Amino acid sequence: MRYTCLLFVLLLSIESFAQEDSTKSMKVNTYVDMYYSYDFSNPMNFEKPDYNYNYKKHNQLNINLAFVKLGYQASRVRSNLALMTGNYAMYNLSAEPNWAKPILEANIGYKIAKQQNIWVDAGVMPSHIGFESAIGADCWNLSRSLLAENSPYYETGIKFSYANKRENLYMAFHVLNGWQKIAVPNWDVKPSAGLQLTYKPSDYLTLNYSNFIGRIQSDTLDALRLFHNLYAIYEASPKTALIFGFDIGTQKNTQSKVAVWYTPVLIAKLNLNNKSKIAGRIEYYMDKNQVIIPTTTPNGFQTFGVSVNYDRQILPYVLLRTELKQYKSMDRIYRYEQTSTSQTTATMALIVKF
Repeated sequence: MRYTCLLFVLLLSIESFAQEDSTKSMKVNTYVDMYYSYDFSNPMNFEKPDYNYNYKKHNQLNINLAFVKLGYQASRVRSNLALMTGNYAMYNLSAEPNWAKPILEANIGYKIAKQQNIWVDAGVMPSHIGFESAIGADCWNLSRSLLAENSPYYETGIKFSYANKRENLYMAFHVLNGWQKIAVPNWDVKPSAGLQLTYKPSDYLTLNYSNFIGRIQSDTLDALRLFHNLYAIYEASPKTALIFGFDIGTQKNTQSKVAVWYTPVLIAKLNLNNKSKIAGRIEYYMDKNQVIIPTTTPNGFQTFGVSVNYDRQILPYVLLRTELKQYKSMDRIYRYEQTSTSQTTATMALIVKF
């Protein structure tokens, strides 16, 4: 019933704003990401470690993400509603109430200036942080980086955005209800804020800076979090491209010193032909103070990761992906049949996208 009402409100708002707009269009997209993954550490509960939210199941054929999306675009109005299921929804939205867990997107936007590309959007939206999303087909690697898995995939609030006429500069200011939250526990929670600046000095280079500032509140914590995300995408040639990303965050409450975590990542992609590509990733995640990833070990989460994947476009709407990945940590944080400092996984995914 909640989703029927939400869809009705979105469509009613669209119709009231855009009855005379000859440029309006509506699209329906479907997406299914099926996978099989094997963790060579053999977890007894058939689940990978807690900091993994995608491709979570071990030794099972499963669905990571499946959704249906209704999108509307007019000259001055836009809207999206996407409902989902799968491992991503189950694990990444586990802290949300049941009514919110199927929501991938639910937002509406209005262009407030006829001659300038200035928009106001409100609702549940993809995060303004990072170069990876929940949609695997849009990412260079099969699995997400540690950087992406442990920063927001989605956000809820109001976004004010501007893009220039050359479309090489984008700026946005976000007023949010928290760090990756749809529902807020009470109305006393103060809003968070975020900025995004994206600049393309050439057709080959994209530079981005995003941030987040807000209080992280729970039954046991009330702390101020500052988070910065930077990345550069360099398309060196039609066949080769690179991404360099770097996140750094700080958090402090009244009882502790400032805790810092950071993570660099480097991704390289090679297009073998118009149907095949390979990509490799090297990353490091340093969270000694266990702000984001608790381990209850002396050195916290200090992990080096490497992965390589091969993609094959079988049909225009069918993508086959394979990946081999290994993590190596300072402490024995992988608690399976025997504790270990490393984890190795092999994953195959079949993505169908219309």
